[in-house]
Amino acid sequence: MKCPQWILSLIFLSALVSFANAQQGIIVRDSLGAAGLNATCLLLDCQVSMNLGDPAGQVFLVKVNATTDLTVFLTSLLGQLGVVDAEIDQQLGLVEAAAGPVPESLLDQTPIPYYGAAVWDGYANQPAAQIVSVQQAQSTFNVSGAGVVAMIDTGVDTQHPALVPVLVPGYNFINDTPSGSDTGSLDQSSAALLDGDDPEPTYLNGTTIAVLSQSSAALLDQPGNADFGHGTMTAGIVHLVAPAAKIMPLVAFSDNGTGYLSNIIQATYYAVENGAKVISMSFSFTSPSTEMTQAIRTANRQGVICVASAGNNGADVVVYPAGIAGVMGVASTSDLDTRSSFSNYGSDVWVAAPGEAIVSTYPYGTYSASWGTSFSAPFVSGTAALLVQVSPKVNQQTAASAIANAVPLSSSGMGYGELDVYQAVEAWVNAQ
Repeated sequence: MKCPQWILSLIFLSALVSFANAQQGIIVRDSLGAAGLNATCLLLDCQVSMNLGDPAGQVFLVKVNATTDLTVFLTSLLGQLGVVDAEIDQQLGLVEAAAGPVPESLLDQTPIPYYGAAVWDGYANQPAAQIVSVQQAQSTFNVSGAGVVAMIDTGVDTQHPALVPVLVPGYNFINDTPSGSDTGSLDQSSAALLDGDDPEPTYLNGTTIAVLSQSSAALLDQPGNADFGHGTMTAGIVHLVAPAAKIMPLVAFSDNGTGYLSNIIQATYYAVENGAKVISMSFSFTSPSTEMTQAIRTANRQGVICVASAGNNGADVVVYPAGIAGVMGVASTSDLDTRSSFSNYGSDVWVAAPGEAIVSTYPYGTYSASWGTSFSAPFVSGTAALLVQVSPKVNQQTAASAIANAVPLSSSGMGYGELDVYQAVEAWVNAQ
C-alpha cells in the first residue's frame, strides 16, 4: 500500500523540522570568509547557517547535529585553515528581580503632555527620575536627546502612544524579519484581551506589575510569556530620560526571555551598520565571548556608546557584556540611594542607577513597574543620548568620563556611584 504524496511530504517536512531543532550552534570567525568555511563544513559535516554581520564578513553561525561531541568538533574546527576562533552559541535568559509592593507612581494615571505625546504623570514624574535629576538636566541645558538608541531586547510595542513618535525601523533576529514589534507573537484573541477596559495594577510572574485587567494578567502569567513587554519597558526608560532620541528595537530575546548569543552579536553589528549611536543591553550572561567582545570593539571604533546591565545575582561577580572593556556596566540602587539587594556589584560596574519599582511603558498603551538592573541600564543609555545632543562627537570614552560624574555611594563595588544626569551633561557641556 502506497502512502499518499501529501503524507510523504508532511513526514519529510517533520523530519526537517526535527533535525533543525536538534542542531547545535557554533559561532566561528574564518579569515577565508564564507567560501573557506563552507569548504571546512564539507570536511567536518556541518552547515554554515548565517553570516552574523561583522564588517569583514568573517563571522558565521555554524550548525552541527545534536549528537556531535562539541569538544571534539571544536578541536577539529580550530585546526582548519582560515579558522581564527570558535565558540559555542550560548542560550541566554533574561532574569529579573522579584517585584515589590505596587508603587504609588503606578496609580497616578493622570495624562500629561510629554514631548509630543500624552503620558501618565506617574511615569514622567516618578521618584527615580527625580533622584537622578532627569528634569533638571533637561531644563537647565535644554536637552531632550538625539541620535538613535538601539535596544537589544524582546522588541517594543510599536503602537504605544508614548513611543510612536520616536521609533525607527528595527529587526527581529529570531525569525529574521524586518520588525521590532514586542506584540507580534500574540494572536488576535490575546491582543483583544490585553486591550480591554477597567485596568488595575496586577502582578505578573512575580517580576512585573502592570496596569492590566485580571484576565489579561492570567494570560501573561505563563512561562511562555515570562518576559513579554521587557523591551517596551526598557525603551520607555530611555524615552523618559531622552524623549527626543530615536529608538531602534532589535529583537534578540523571545517572550519567554530566552535568546542566543549569535542573535545578540548579529544585532550589535546591525545597530552599528544602521546608524545607532547608543546600544542599550538589559541582559547579562556569565561566560565570556570572544566574538561579543569583537562586536563591542567594532561598535566603539565607530563611535557607538555601549551600556549593559550588571546582573541580578546580588553578588560580586563579573557578567557580560557589562564586563567587556568598552561597555558601561550599570548596577541598581533603591530610592534610598543604597545598593539593591538583588544587584550585582564589583569591577564591571561603571555606575549605578535606580532599579526598583521603575514605572515605564508596557504593551497596549499601558504602564508597568519593574525591578532589576535591566531597568537601571536604560537610565544611563538615555543619558548618553543627551550627551549626543550636546555634541555628536561623544564616544564611549568621553561618555563614560562624563557619566562618571556621579554621586558617591556608601555601598562598595558600585563604580563611580549613582548616576546624576545633570552632572553628566554639565561635564560634557564644559568639555566642549
